[in-house]
Amino acid sequence: MSSPATLADLAVGERAVIESVTAPRPLAVRLMELGLVGGTEVVVKRRAPLGDPLELELRSYALSIRREEARCVRVKRERP
Repeated sequence: MSSPATLADLAVGERAVIESVTAPRPLAVRLMELGLVGGTEVVVKRRAPLGDPLELELRSYALSIRREEARCVRVKRERP
């Protein structure tokens, strides 16, 4: 079994399903309000040239978050 991954670990084009948000409460609430909740499928669409921020696609919309925030979202990679 592979080790737990976070959104920050995913490559561009990779798909995953969110397992949990492991951030301090104010940030966790904000991320969940943006749609990053367990069971949601997410795709990394692109990264800025220096790797921060990431653009994600989930629930039929695009969301950009910082790499630091992405490290707080545990995911399960989907197999191709």
